[in-house]
Amino acid sequence: MSGGGGAPTLLLRLYRFFTGLIIPFVYRSVSRKLRDHGVAAARIHERLGNASLPRPPCLGGPLIWFHAASVGESLSVLTLITRMGERLPEAEFLITSGTATSADLIARRMPPRTRHQFAPLDATGPLRRFYAHWRPAAGIFVESELWPLMLTDGHAAGVRLALLNARLSAKSARSWQKRPETARFILDRFDLMLTQNRQVADSLLAMGADPGRVTVGSNLKSTSAPLPVNTDALASIRTDLGGRPVWIASSTHPGEEAVVLAAHRTLLARFPDLLLLLIPRHPLRGDAVAALITDTGMTQARRSTHEALKPDTQVYLADTLGETGTWYALAPIVFLGGSLEVIGGHNPFEPAQAGGAVITGPHVANFAETYTPLITSGGAIEVADADQLAQAVALWLTDAGALTKARTAAADFVQSQQAVLDHVVETLCAALDLETPDD
Repeated sequence: MSGGGGAPTLLLRLYRFFTGLIIPFVYRSVSRKLRDHGVAAARIHERLGNASLPRPPCLGGPLIWFHAASVGESLSVLTLITRMGERLPEAEFLITSGTATSADLIARRMPPRTRHQFAPLDATGPLRRFYAHWRPAAGIFVESELWPLMLTDGHAAGVRLALLNARLSAKSARSWQKRPETARFILDRFDLMLTQNRQVADSLLAMGADPGRVTVGSNLKSTSAPLPVNTDALASIRTDLGGRPVWIASSTHPGEEAVVLAAHRTLLARFPDLLLLLIPRHPLRGDAVAALITDTGMTQARRSTHEALKPDTQVYLADTLGETGTWYALAPIVFLGGSLEVIGGHNPFEPAQAGGAVITGPHVANFAETYTPLITSGGAIEVADADQLAQAVALWLTDAGALTKARTAAADFVQSQQAVLDHVVETLCAALDLETPDD
């Protein structure tokens, strides 16, 4: 257990007071979102710390809790939980997240001895109920989730805490540095802070983190299991394609689809039977993206409405959840969005694991430690606009040797990262004393 002592700052005490006042309004908002996604009332109440599952007995082993806010963060720890379960055969696991989408995807890939709950809101009442029921031995927070009361109350309850795959934007780091005493107090709740790269480690140290608890690691997403593939759907669309060439634009954001579609229009002049498989980051934007495609005059079919892929379809809009692994298995040329706009990029390990070569825009701050060596190795190409994107796709469509070389380099890079997982497991077990029985 970290020796983080001292009293909470005035800012933290004010935060606790005001969250107590606004919690009914916050709960009303988050419950409405969950209800709109068809989440049952009993599960929505988990956001108030009311568990919908019993605590496992944990005979001879600890209950280890992972908190990950989003889909990407949640999926990145599932492989780690599986490996940790093999390392600690008597341990039980709890994973919390905040969205219905993450809950659905976690349920499909749940590791052994693991259960999911929606995370309690960061307020005294929900947290008191959560900790009283689950009594975790350790809490592992993934990436950038720094909820002040969740951390301080967990530490006070004797929970050993770690920040894993730590990622912190420059803006967030500057904001915390304006409140040095509060930042230092919160960071002092952690027994271990395992960062994605040296830049994040330096930011945490500048915020007041104890150097003895900060360790530079690698991006945990490099160790995740490959995305699942629906073999029936894959076979069906391959039949519909009839051997046509395909390229993929995945995880695109507003402003990026226009660039992708312009590149595809250019490519069609040279490759008239080429299909673009377009996967927006947020499927709920399907209507807006479909309208963009219509405006270009290109023909389209839409996955969410079960429209058939025809020989003259030029764009296939894959606006569904949970099928990205199937699409990556379909074509080896993948442009990853979130990179032409200043968003920070998305996970290149997923297409690389599926055998893909990667094209990216320049804005990849969230994966800076990944894209630099991946591009250097030849497993990825960086582009800045529609013309460069079209040129990159055309290169790999016409030069089979260049495409094979890029795919091999990307796969080799992913393989080189796999040893990271065992190191992460051992680091967590040692820092959080996880081999000591909990009950």
